[in-house]
Amino acid sequence: MSVTAVLHSEWIKIRSVRASFGSLIAVFAATLAVTLLVFPTVGRAEADNGGDPVFGAFYAINFAQIAAIAFGTTAVSSEYAGGALRISLSAVPHRGLFYAAKTTVVTTAALTVGLATTFATFFVGQAFLGRYAIGLGEPGALRACFGAGVYLTLMALFAAGLTFLLRSAVAVLSLLVPFILIVSFVVGDVAGGAAGYLPDRAGQQVLYQDPAGGLAPWPGLAVTALWAAAALLAGWCTLRRRDA
Repeated sequence: MSVTAVLHSEWIKIRSVRASFGSLIAVFAATLAVTLLVFPTVGRAEADNGGDPVFGAFYAINFAQIAAIAFGTTAVSSEYAGGALRISLSAVPHRGLFYAAKTTVVTTAALTVGLATTFATFFVGQAFLGRYAIGLGEPGALRACFGAGVYLTLMALFAAGLTFLLRSAVAVLSLLVPFILIVSFVVGDVAGGAAGYLPDRAGQQVLYQDPAGGLAPWPGLAVTALWAAAALLAGWCTLRRRDA
């Protein structure tokens, strides 16, 4: 099969599997819904209390990252349901082509939706802040919009690589969701500065106007990229060596 045909087939899989396509849509829908719920009610009060105005604009990214992880996980785990992977590899015997096509489509879909999500969240949230609103000209705002979209993409790829490694959506979601929501903060309290190199904490440095800690915005995002690359490498080694 040609590269174009394999890419098209991978997009059809994502579009036709409810879990993966629903998770992809949820990245945008859930983030916008949280923004519409939070900013009209407490947005001005929070802005009046001070704090980082850029980071505050992306409060809903805490929910978007969970949906992005779910998308990366379900986009891969569907291959392990009912022996689908054997069919995929029968159609595309070159495992390297199959893996590259899968990760390329996940990357493209996550980045497209991620960027749409972050810019929409920023503009919708600021529409409710009145005199406290900031624009893209605010220092760090444009960087945060782009960086947040890239961050969501990297978290989706991190989850996808782990799913290839563990071959189970339940295992990956049971590992990553509690880690992002709970463990990361506990580790942060215990480990101090070392916790800044965890994938979520490092990547979220790009959301701050004036990041605190040892990592600047883009180096922090690079650390998250290294985590994602390591997970994808481990996933590729697993796919290459194990039977379907």
